[in-house]
Amino acid sequence: MYKHFFKRILDIAFAFIALIILSPIFLILSLALFFLNKDTPFYFQQRPGKNEKIFKIIKFKSMTDKKGPDGKLLPDEERVTRFGDFIRKYSLDEIPQLLNILSGDMSLIGPRPLRVQYLPYYTETEKIRHTIRPGVTGWAQVSGRNSLGWDEKLALDVEYVEKMNWLLDFKIFFKTIKKVFNASDVNINETIIDLNDHRNNVQNN
Repeated sequence: MYKHFFKRILDIAFAFIALIILSPIFLILSLALFFLNKDTPFYFQQRPGKNEKIFKIIKFKSMTDKKGPDGKLLPDEERVTRFGDFIRKYSLDEIPQLLNILSGDMSLIGPRPLRVQYLPYYTETEKIRHTIRPGVTGWAQVSGRNSLGWDEKLALDVEYVEKMNWLLDFKIFFKTIKKVFNASDVNINETIIDLNDHRNNVQNN
């Protein structure tokens, strides 16, 4: 009952209330990023959701679109602004995903939606992570920062789907709040190493 009904009701209630409470911060960040980046304050990227349905995730844009002499975007570390680094540190760039929750594409708690190009690299067991809505935060994100490898993170995602209940969700929620305020040991953003690179390395070894 929780998985198929109450979880969605709680998601909608939380996202609606959070947007109202955070609306001043939402507006300030939007204006600041618009002037700092001289561009849209939002970042959109396609991600696989429930049943691998593709949707556009919304974040505050923490990087510029600076390109090198070859016309290609510079590495991420060269495009992240000081302000962008700040909003990433405290996970403020994730606030617009409340809109993804209201639209039904995401849940507050669930496996993080990774990039579309990773889809061919999941094992049959790991694909279980796509049988529910992806989350703004999840079991893997509060279980360790970049110390966790891809296999461990995906295993935690599968474990969450199999054990999902209201008690586990509350545990993840409060651990996320605590770690965000401490600005430590929480990894909502993806790691630098791509999943496909990891899979290729495993196959070659």
